[in-house]
Amino acid sequence: MILRLALRSLATRPVRTLVLACGFGFGIAVMAALLGVGDVILEQAHSPALEGGGDVVIDGRFGPLENARFLIANVLGSPDIAAQAVAVSPSKKATLYLLKDGRATAVTVTGGLPAAERAVGDREIAAAGAWRDAATDAAWSAPDRASVLRAMDRFHRIPNTPEFSASWAEWLYFNGRSTDGRLRFYLTFMVGPAAGPGRRAAGVRLQLDRDGTTTSYSAGEIVDEAGVLGGAPDLDVAGSHVRLDGSQYRIALALPGASGALVLDAAPGQSLPPTTITGARGWITGYTAPVLAGRMNGSLTIGRDRVEIRDAAGYHDHNWGFWKGVRWQWGQVAGRDLSIVYGRIFPPPDVADPDRIPGFLGVLGAKGAIGFSTAVSLDESGEKGGVPQRIAVHAGGQAIDLDLAFTVDRSVRTGMRMTAAPGAPTDFLQLGGEYRVTGTVGGRALDFTARGAAETFR
Repeated sequence: MILRLALRSLATRPVRTLVLACGFGFGIAVMAALLGVGDVILEQAHSPALEGGGDVVIDGRFGPLENARFLIANVLGSPDIAAQAVAVSPSKKATLYLLKDGRATAVTVTGGLPAAERAVGDREIAAAGAWRDAATDAAWSAPDRASVLRAMDRFHRIPNTPEFSASWAEWLYFNGRSTDGRLRFYLTFMVGPAAGPGRRAAGVRLQLDRDGTTTSYSAGEIVDEAGVLGGAPDLDVAGSHVRLDGSQYRIALALPGASGALVLDAAPGQSLPPTTITGARGWITGYTAPVLAGRMNGSLTIGRDRVEIRDAAGYHDHNWGFWKGVRWQWGQVAGRDLSIVYGRIFPPPDVADPDRIPGFLGVLGAKGAIGFSTAVSLDESGEKGGVPQRIAVHAGGQAIDLDLAFTVDRSVRTGMRMTAAPGAPTDFLQLGGEYRVTGTVGGRALDFTARGAAETFR
């Protein structure tokens, strides 16, 4: 039918039909050419040479790359990659405005390290011989691991959001476990919301589990906000303190009924960088794990008993944000030369859709990161006395297909006033048990069991 109409049109009005056909053909040809040129332009835009030399360009998925010093020190600085990388050149582009006679002129500028840009073959500065690295550039060209740890563990100012400010809290969390599993402890140094101009509420809490018996010890006071922001993770709260000394966290405790000294040695390459989730009306929450795997040593005096801690498995993370109406799932296990951490946060539904915030799972080895996934499912089952008896975790992705089966044999339930909100679960569960880890990550097959921990709410 269409062919018959075309032939009749050509026979009736041949000139008009011919012009129309040529016009359609020309339009299609122009569109094909533009698509081809656009594809070439897009490919060239990602060329390392246009970015300032080098062979590979690393950029953030949704904009500027966050935590670049962490990337340089812990990822690109890992032995496998460092052996192949001749040079690494961090850079940042921005817009400056020149103001003159009431007029503003936008200028695109790029900041970088002179020596690093020369090393990757950036032709733009080849003739700028006078441009040399400053002493402060060493913090980027050769990041010191201790300074990267300190930057990850810094504390944050409370955002100016009166709607949420009363539920702000930030804390350093440590846990340790003896090799035989008979001893486990959880330790938190927390700084809460404002308690007057320049003052913050703060507290220390130690939870000790010995042979299935759980005891808790705590103390609190009002602290100076400027001292917290300027010194953290070095903190002093109610006679107890934390000090970061190189790659060691030195902890002194002076709590009613419990005292002692602990040292956590951070293993190289066993860190997850800071990540922040934002929601409506200025709501935020953040997380980082400076020490996914380390060794804990020291001793605690509990009443008249002295508890020795020798070469225990240690862990440290850091959380901050607004917590009213928030809950989370979290877990951590270390086995052989691997550390695995997973989690998911559920914000109040009026600031973000909890179903659209993905979970995460990270796997780190002795030489650094091995795999990471945000396609993570977390299923709790076998409810008994309000406590899940099993947790199944699956992580998938391009280079990861991992299953964690967690069997719970210990649990501690604590009322969590910090997260209290109408209709929100406020019973916080800390779980201990055994993980069975199976699957593949980074081309490596995994199959092992190890004791670990998990957290959830009811």
